[in-house]
Amino acid sequence: MNELYHLSLAEMRTRLDAGEVTSSQLTESMLGRIAAYDATVGAYLHVDADGARAQAAAADARLKAGERGGMLGIPLGIKDVLSTEGLPTTCASKVLEGYRPPYDATAVARLKKSGAVLLGKLNMDEFAMGSSTENSAYQLTRNPWDTSRVPGGSSGGSAAAVAAGMAAGTLGTDTGGSIRQPASLCGITGLKPTYGRVSRYGLVAFASSLDQIGPMAWSARDCAMMLNAIAGHDDHDATSAPLAVPDYVAGLGGDLKGVRIGIPKELFVDGMQKGTEQAVREAIRVLESLGATVKEISLPHSPYALPVYYIVATAEASSNLARFDGVRYGVRSDGDSYRDALDQTRGDLFGPEVRRRIMLGTYALSAGYYDAYYKRAQQVRTLIRQDFAKAFAEVDLIASPTSPNVAFKFGENSADPVAMYLQDVCTLPVSLAGLPGISIPCGFDNNLPVGLQLVAPAFAEAELLRAADAYQGVTDWHNRRP
Repeated sequence: MNELYHLSLAEMRTRLDAGEVTSSQLTESMLGRIAAYDATVGAYLHVDADGARAQAAAADARLKAGERGGMLGIPLGIKDVLSTEGLPTTCASKVLEGYRPPYDATAVARLKKSGAVLLGKLNMDEFAMGSSTENSAYQLTRNPWDTSRVPGGSSGGSAAAVAAGMAAGTLGTDTGGSIRQPASLCGITGLKPTYGRVSRYGLVAFASSLDQIGPMAWSARDCAMMLNAIAGHDDHDATSAPLAVPDYVAGLGGDLKGVRIGIPKELFVDGMQKGTEQAVREAIRVLESLGATVKEISLPHSPYALPVYYIVATAEASSNLARFDGVRYGVRSDGDSYRDALDQTRGDLFGPEVRRRIMLGTYALSAGYYDAYYKRAQQVRTLIRQDFAKAFAEVDLIASPTSPNVAFKFGENSADPVAMYLQDVCTLPVSLAGLPGISIPCGFDNNLPVGLQLVAPAFAEAELLRAADAYQGVTDWHNRRP
């Protein structure tokens, strides 16, 4: 039982269904691992040990009654940007300290319905704004491969929890790369579904036209299992797509014969670490050996994704975060008037990165600047989407690095916001186009994990997962543990 926490989600499923292990045993193994190591890693903001044990006991009863499959009995963690009924949901911000939502996010509710065991809430960059989880108002999360380095962000707690054996899988969110980049830096698999594939109801909004919830786990098969549980239309979210959801696990298997993969020269950016590029290039050769054909393609407007994203996302953030006034929920600072109290609350309790992005977004939307910044950024966003559409007329998938470098040391990019923003240079175009992308482990550079990003057309998660699973069928990078 001491090593149950090292099992992949799919391996846990097999053992649970065979009666070789109970959900309670898996849960106790995870809780023991959290107790032993989370003081060092810092992945969890809140551990619900009693609730997890009760859910595990209920799952064992369902298993004993003959129920099988899905997420039943699997211990998972939830990023602290997703509403969880009765449990703290702080978005790693002081402005929401002590807030306990009266309802579950749809993705969380669907996991609960399937019988998953929810271990607790995971650390993140405040309001999902960051690429290193250094912006949390509460604690640092450390990379389990090297605790002097960041886990990536904003879903750093979600990635680190899986890598450290403190959850079989986790939910993260991805606005500009916040599932894929930390998955790459922590050596796990992370999937950003198509915008609209998973309901955003109950997700505390950062940038509403970009935010998407997705699974993080050891393998593509694990992610397919989680996506089966959370995907699908939701009447509570007008942006969720009213499309049928395929069985993503049933679609796995086979080689890649006939699959055309495009390699965009623009995403192999200047300044990329040599070892990182070598690992990604070798992974592409493995895909070729599985029967795929590879050709170079161009995404000519992708170099503009960084400025476009930081106009669109900050503009939407400035609007979304206006609701945090200390009146309806969360903490409130004192003041002589409502206006004084509002200014004090937002000035005292939002962190510096959140304040920076609110100011940038407010400026971009202000009178006299809207057309010059926000409107133009949306026009270029359309050109980026058109680039992908043209590319997918020639290829089935696109392959690139997930991140231009491996995990960096704490404080290395903190003084230079632009350097930090460049961490997402390979993932941002995909987010702006609303497409599905996955990061899978593909090697090491200086003993730190490297991620390969695969991208598919909208709602082609099945093809994306099949290719990632085929790659993982002939490599063992996803089986390495820190």
